[in-house]
Amino acid sequence: MAYQSINPFDGKTVKTFTDVTDAELEAKIASAAECYGAWRQTSYKHRAKIVARAAAIMHDRADELARVLTIDMGKRIDEARGEVEFSAQILAYYATNAERFLAPLKLHPTIGHAHVESSPLGVILCVEPWNFPYYQLARVAGPHLMAGNTLVVKHSSNVPQCALAFEEVLAQAGAPAGLYTNLFVTHEQSDRVVDDKRIKGVAFTGSFDAGRGIAARAAHNVKISSLELGGSDAFIVLEDAHLDLAVQWAVWGRMYNAGQTCCAAKRFIVVDSIADAFLAKFRAALAAFEPGDPLDEKTTLGPLSSESAVVGLLAQVDAAVANGAKVLLGGKRIDRPGSFMQPTILADIDPSNPAFRQEFFGPVALFFRVPDEASAIALANDSDFGLGGSVFTRDEARGASVASRVETGMMFVNNIAWSDPGLPFGGLKDSGYGRELGDMGIQVFVNKKLVRFGRIEAPPTITVHEKVLVGSGRA
Repeated sequence: MAYQSINPFDGKTVKTFTDVTDAELEAKIASAAECYGAWRQTSYKHRAKIVARAAAIMHDRADELARVLTIDMGKRIDEARGEVEFSAQILAYYATNAERFLAPLKLHPTIGHAHVESSPLGVILCVEPWNFPYYQLARVAGPHLMAGNTLVVKHSSNVPQCALAFEEVLAQAGAPAGLYTNLFVTHEQSDRVVDDKRIKGVAFTGSFDAGRGIAARAAHNVKISSLELGGSDAFIVLEDAHLDLAVQWAVWGRMYNAGQTCCAAKRFIVVDSIADAFLAKFRAALAAFEPGDPLDEKTTLGPLSSESAVVGLLAQVDAAVANGAKVLLGGKRIDRPGSFMQPTILADIDPSNPAFRQEFFGPVALFFRVPDEASAIALANDSDFGLGGSVFTRDEARGASVASRVETGMMFVNNIAWSDPGLPFGGLKDSGYGRELGDMGIQVFVNKKLVRFGRIEAPPTITVHEKVLVGSGRA
């Protein structure tokens, strides 16, 4: 596997990194296992000093780290800076709250007393994607390091500079050798890491096919796993919605990070009575985006993460059109150097169209008209994915009712504001299982041990052999 930083703005190779040798990989896993023996015994206070220091370093180095991110995968510089700051917030959040989240839970049995205590599992393998190169790392590092685990991390091959930068931040913060280890491994080596008995769990974020494979391998080895596998989130606009607010969030929800977000708004489901007005404003807003250098603060449309991302997205659009979809905006590559795609709106997408069930990972919006609220909910639920979704209505109680009936892991009423360290993140169906962030995010890779107290008399045991046992002196 080639770990390369290729700037998607101009297609130039910035730097290439070599895969680890088998001997180097063994040394790294051994170091992580050795570190775990000491780290699990450290106090929350000591762990928090290192994790909080890493958060402060990310904040202080935000401009530098953001530039690395933009060069690696093309994220616009202001969004990159925001990602660095949010990553720092996640680390700080767990440094502050981990001990409270993992405090023993008192139970009340009918006799005696008991509690459940939380303890770490060991070395955890994290396999992470390219679309949020620091955030994805922070949301596993913050909780799982504070829980007492150590981490080995396989990051995406096209963001190697970000992978190394995050590892460097933790080292600068005082992390002991083996606490957090980046792995430039091949797919074959990655499989062997999952199989390794020293690895006690696997956290994966990425595509459905890759996640299914790694979950099967983890299950074969009887290891716990968590999966976040993307989504095709519904954006429901009811007839009583505040139109301008809905359009503002629709634009942000589809175009943030050039549309390369798992929980982005992707299927726009609008009640017919307001559909024309919504579409006119939405189309005009998307058409106003201007491509440019993502390092330039004035740029509104950056490139996609790679050349293969553009080629794959264009193939999806072409297939959708070949199967009857109508292009309302865009649909083509932008004629300029770099991996740029036009903001695109597709409509008239029949359930027989392959696009109806696909995730479009880029600036492509699927537009649907429905007659009423019930039809909107039914269409939202007619998806193989179930990560997030949103509904827009002036009636908050109505919004809550719709949110309860849409089958997802997350729903947002009159917003898509998912960026908060305290909110659990995750889905169901083909979007995976498990949760990250919040209180739930630290509970995944810990042992929940029951401890029961009380002088309780053992129940009598009477068997047909009782007299024989007593007579033989074996009772």
